[in-house]
Amino acid sequence: MVATATDFTAEREAMVERQLRRRGITDGKILDAFLAVPREAFVGAAYAHLAYGDHPLPIEAGQTISQPYIVALMIEAAAIEVGDRVLEVGSGSGYAAAVISRIAAKVVGIERQHELVEVARGRMRRLGYDNVDIVEGDGTRGCAAEAPFDAILAAASGSHVPDPWLEQLSECGNIVMPVGQPGWVQELIKVTKRPDGTVERQNLGGVRFVPLIGEEGWKNA
Repeated sequence: MVATATDFTAEREAMVERQLRRRGITDGKILDAFLAVPREAFVGAAYAHLAYGDHPLPIEAGQTISQPYIVALMIEAAAIEVGDRVLEVGSGSGYAAAVISRIAAKVVGIERQHELVEVARGRMRRLGYDNVDIVEGDGTRGCAAEAPFDAILAAASGSHVPDPWLEQLSECGNIVMPVGQPGWVQELIKVTKRPDGTVERQNLGGVRFVPLIGEEGWKNA
């Protein structure tokens, strides 16, 4: 049976209720953002019928799209507010950037794989998310031309928080990223930049992400 737009709408509403609200994501603006973005448009047609399952899915270039709950958890931890400027590192298919764009004023998604950059840009144009810019480059270096950012989120695990991110983060801004060895359970951490430039670090629990590749990332992953 081929799913219809009506089916996807019902599945999206069920996903928000079961996977997000019932697991403690209660911020109305986050829930509304997930309701507004069609996840089925960010995976290949062969996987569209699985778009609202509680699991990652394959996307182009041999990569994956994170499960909705993890995306929501990271957005909640980053404390993104209306009017914020946000950098998303490892934007992949563009799904998380699209969700964030329904809250923030501006989202810059940076992605190292050219195929994913082109695909994500096309999706943003088709869906009308004109406050999202997808940039091709080394995400571990951030995006100095668009800084400062109120929040930085990363969909790949590094060995440490890259210095350029801390430099490009606004005072009292938050970085949310996984830290740990590739192929193992990593820690999802939240780093908050204090007014004096020092940072506060919080462990949000175990996750599994692909490795962060680049100048400030893993070299041989």
